[in-house]
Amino acid sequence: MQLVTLNIRHLRKQAGYTQAQLAEKLDIKRSLVGAYEEGRAEPKLSTLVNVARLFDVSLDDLITRDLVHEAPSASDNTAARANGGNLRVLAITVDEQENENIELVPYKACAGYLNGYADAEFIEELPRFRLPMLGTGGTYRAFEINGDSMLPIASGTVIVGRFIEDWSQIKDGTPCIIVSQKEGVVFKRVFNKLKDASVLRLHSDNPVYSPYELHIGDVVEIWEAKSYISSTFPIADLSLDKLSSIVLNLQKEMQQLKKAE
Repeated sequence: MQLVTLNIRHLRKQAGYTQAQLAEKLDIKRSLVGAYEEGRAEPKLSTLVNVARLFDVSLDDLITRDLVHEAPSASDNTAARANGGNLRVLAITVDEQENENIELVPYKACAGYLNGYADAEFIEELPRFRLPMLGTGGTYRAFEINGDSMLPIASGTVIVGRFIEDWSQIKDGTPCIIVSQKEGVVFKRVFNKLKDASVLRLHSDNPVYSPYELHIGDVVEIWEAKSYISSTFPIADLSLDKLSSIVLNLQKEMQQLKKAE
């Protein structure tokens, strides 16, 4: 049986996909996946490229390496990530002068980003722009956030983040966009517990939300927040005392209106 046949079946099972699910992601018939895995048909070059992109492996490795026996274990991967070993080729776009763009991931595209973050075609379809004030150091991407867990930064705000390669160097309290299989795309303050427990502790600026831990094995990407774009200006004081005062005043006004009726 050809090496590429074994590798495709191994990568599919490792990712937890059925043959039908893999066929859907590759935009081919399910019967073709079965034929590839059984050695009854040879994948086209375009299909091999799509398989390599989907599973984040090089085309050369897919064709020539025995990924079934050479693949590192889950514990090895976790250890490598905890020690800053999450280096990979990042899909980007550039302008006519070869300057890197900032790709925008709208909130509606966040779910698709989990599957397309390594797909150059998916990245090319995203809206893109440039912010000269950020300089040329690093790779940037923008994400539209949803919810009120990071107030006073409001829902719908676009957070511009710089790609972090070495997660072990994240300083406690750093605001980041975290892309993970478990949580999707979230904006939190990160407290680094990789050395001791292989987890990141994620905190919200809104005290209503409790901190929680995310295992490093679930994390796909981390982007350090460097700027934000919003059509809503932050409220000057969002302390609990201030909010309580606002609610009490509104209640008093409602009572006075009822008495006046």
